[in-house]
Amino acid sequence: MIIYNVTINVSEEVHDEWLTWMKQEHIPQMLDTGKFLNAMMTKVLVQEPMGGVTYSVQYKAESKAMLERYYQEDAENLRAQSQRFKDKTVFFRTELEVVSEQ
Repeated sequence: MIIYNVTINVSEEVHDEWLTWMKQEHIPQMLDTGKFLNAMMTKVLVQEPMGGVTYSVQYKAESKAMLERYYQEDAENLRAQSQRFKDKTVFFRTELEVVSEQ
């Protein structure tokens, strides 16, 4: 199992619009690719010195190969749709391999 984690710091100026977009459009579109089993969005409770609000979205894929298919077939298009927030967000992506789940 692979977790594709995207951590995003969002300016308070666009926070509400961005959060609605994520929940109603972006995450459903990510899941509609068929590459992910589910998604979980969490709010990071540590305040960043840079301000804003930080979230982590974790998309669970059944394999590294499935995540690679997402990169090849869907990532460019879906990332382009977030451009309207480009100056108001900072993000980084991490790939995690599930070692144990209890």
